[in-house]
Amino acid sequence: MTEFAGLNAIVTGGASGIGLATANLLTARGAKVACLDLNPSVPPPLLGFQADVTDDNSIRSAVEAAAEALGGIDIVVNNAGIGAQGSVEDNDDAEWSHVFDVNVQGMVRTSRAALPHLRRSSHAAIVNVSSIAATAGLPQRALYSATKGAVLSLTLAMATDHLREGIRVNCVNPGTADTPWIGRLLAKAADPVAERAALEARQPTGRLVSADEVAAAIAYLAGPLATATTGTSLAVDGGMQGLRPRK
Repeated sequence: MTEFAGLNAIVTGGASGIGLATANLLTARGAKVACLDLNPSVPPPLLGFQADVTDDNSIRSAVEAAAEALGGIDIVVNNAGIGAQGSVEDNDDAEWSHVFDVNVQGMVRTSRAALPHLRRSSHAAIVNVSSIAATAGLPQRALYSATKGAVLSLTLAMATDHLREGIRVNCVNPGTADTPWIGRLLAKAADPVAERAALEARQPTGRLVSADEVAAAIAYLAGPLATATTGTSLAVDGGMQGLRPRK
């Protein structure tokens, strides 16, 4: 498949997990892709640029460098994010500020820096990575859920603001994905095997979502087959949000 031939994409958090899977898939389908990451070590033909989404100067410099290397930007995948555990009383103000700074304002900074390039594109798309946590009440995820709910609302607002400019904005809502972040989370559990089994059991399919499955959804929303789709959230959660199967 080469539907992305001639298109250029940037992916934040593109050096691992969902970001790397997305970058590889877009490349395989014909796009030129730059990965923006704190540690931008990526295999060729991917291009890596160091960027800190909490630093406006850093992200602007990386976006401009990527645009110059690629020859423009047509697609932005706002994937960079961090997690947080606990109820509403477990995270202090500093952590609330930091997680919002990465998960929400990081998307704002990246999109803001890329908009001048997107406005020059005949195929302009932004895909934000939200989460099942935006639409379902998960235990011990108050702060994380708040940021992902903000991403969902931000997506709708951006889609409205940039509709007449021909810039589509959508988001994906992954369920629990089998990524390095989940691996680190499981490693901290008292019983990692039991904790993984519990995470798998709460998804109707009985397994974690793969990074490649989320990447496929991102590629659809970013691609030319979805030109009538904007302001949409696409769940990739194994039915976790909407299905209530009998045990």
